[in-house]
Amino acid sequence: MSDIMSQVAGTQAKSNVSVGLLLLKARTFIALILLVVIFSFLTPSFLTPNSLILIAKHVALYALLGIGMTLVIISGGIDLSVGSIVGLAGMIAGGLIHEGLRLPVFGVTIYFNVVIVMLLALLVGTGVGAVNGVLITRFNVAPFIATLGTMYAARGFALIRSNGETFPNLVGNATLGNDGFPILGAGNIVGIPLSIWFMILVGLAAAYLLKKTPWGWHIFAVGGNEKAAKLSGIRVDRVKMLVYMISGFCAALVGLIVSSQLVASHPATGNSWEMNAIAAAVLGGTSMAGGIGTIGGTLIGAFVIGVLSDGMVMIGVSEFWQMVIKGLVIVVAVIVDQFQRNMENKMALERKNA
Repeated sequence: MSDIMSQVAGTQAKSNVSVGLLLLKARTFIALILLVVIFSFLTPSFLTPNSLILIAKHVALYALLGIGMTLVIISGGIDLSVGSIVGLAGMIAGGLIHEGLRLPVFGVTIYFNVVIVMLLALLVGTGVGAVNGVLITRFNVAPFIATLGTMYAARGFALIRSNGETFPNLVGNATLGNDGFPILGAGNIVGIPLSIWFMILVGLAAAYLLKKTPWGWHIFAVGGNEKAAKLSGIRVDRVKMLVYMISGFCAALVGLIVSSQLVASHPATGNSWEMNAIAAAVLGGTSMAGGIGTIGGTLIGAFVIGVLSDGMVMIGVSEFWQMVIKGLVIVVAVIVDQFQRNMENKMALERKNA
């Protein structure tokens, strides 16, 4: 009788652990639902169409940064430069539209088509990502230090580009062939803002890369165990270069979208946004230890950050307290993630010993 009772108790305990683990895995989605319910009660305007569209546009920015950050973290790295790349890309595009490319030697100024302007800005962002990759792979600089350095350098170049001033009124000039830039931020397809479409397309592309291609498997392998990945023939340096370049590209795209929405470029744009990117990835289940993460989880994490940020603004929470709360969210997310990993390892060990 006692043996039966012990078996029943053991089964019940395992069932409780399984339920607890399931809730932990769904924690980000549960947190999102709770935030929506709480803010809808605290402010009646939270669930209005205009507010939801504004929140979704902000979420798209966090998600795009988070997608690049997710790939980097899965590979075992970190990218602190994304916020500065946002500002630099915006300043590159703003400068080319506002004053063109001046060539004093030839006494001419070249004005590029807005598509070329955006491609050049994206190329700059990708280039900064490539610099991060080179520092990490060729010079063996720790990712934290390498991207910290490029964070300051990129922000410095953004300030130098305009002497710290704003490039205003980026509508361009039809006669110069560089008009149309505001469409990127204000345009929509079937009523959905372009920034949200970019989030969807980049998210699908990144998810496909991770789950359906050898490159994706290599990213997980490098983050899970770099030495084993090298021994298995994976070109670790190429994988790292790829993820940092993608991260730089995503950050530059965000810089273009923000400048287009504001119809102006400011060198301080994107300041501290790397924290939002990291928060979105970690909240979405990406492990800071590397080797674990999903793009879908990051998108949900971005919605949590977006709803939390905009909700706090709507109810009048101080910007200083917002920073405190976001910092606590990141710390709690890492602690919960570690707790989840420990539970999974414990269950796996119990199954092995059973």
